[in-house]
Amino acid sequence: MRDEPVDDALVAAALSAVESAAPLVHHLTNDVTTSETANVTLHWGGLPVMADAPAEAGDMAAGADAVVINTGTASTTDIDAMVDAGRRANEAGVPVVLDPVGYGATPHRVESVGRLLDAVAFDVIKGNAGEVRGLAGEEATVRGVESVGESDAGVPDAARALAAETGAVVVASGPTDVVADGEGAYALSVGHERMGSFVGSGCMLASTLGTLSAVVGEREGAPASTTEAALAACAAYGLAGERAAEADPAGPASYRTAFMDAVAAVASERPALDVASRVERV
Repeated sequence: MRDEPVDDALVAAALSAVESAAPLVHHLTNDVTTSETANVTLHWGGLPVMADAPAEAGDMAAGADAVVINTGTASTTDIDAMVDAGRRANEAGVPVVLDPVGYGATPHRVESVGRLLDAVAFDVIKGNAGEVRGLAGEEATVRGVESVGESDAGVPDAARALAAETGAVVVASGPTDVVADGEGAYALSVGHERMGSFVGSGCMLASTLGTLSAVVGEREGAPASTTEAALAACAAYGLAGERAAEADPAGPASYRTAFMDAVAAVASERPALDVASRVERV
């Protein structure tokens, strides 16, 4: 790890590596946000594919550069395909991201995510505060797919515990994002409150994490570890949220469009973020 866990040079190098590699990012994802996750992957410079049919999910995963698994609308058949894709990705050395949407809301979601964690070694687990707390064995309230009544207090501890248990880099998204691995946790104060004003922003962060995880070790200066990739992904994603708010779009639909445009602009321009000043060890 560098002297700073993440800085502008790392973010720029990660985005440059994505542009050069154009990684294929296979999604088995939420039916509600398929378009959003495909487009954000494309805007970062990746190639999205959504091959969730059980007959081909594993084959596509084995040939991809990263796999993103999102349980937001997963049936039992969908989970079967996700398990197959995750196992095939593990065998091929392809990084896998889990977004356990709504974990804790129903027994089906708890059982489904448990099956995935038993069967697949995940490189990144990304959830909101309630999902991360629940996966770490803490009491958490999730209503539908949203974390309810959760404060930031204790989230770093839960993220560290989950990282230690699973071996994954854990990203707890929220007003302040937390990135944790087996060595520690970092809080990133990057983003804008309007990022929560439209459906799919959390799913899109998972796709961003998958896209940047795909280029770990890809070239000199690029993320050397999944932790660095996750920090760079959260920083770039948050910067896009800030830039989208600068023109004060009239409403959530306008902001959503501005956000997509901002992702593409950040990917191509790689503007200075002064990200090192916005990150602290927690």
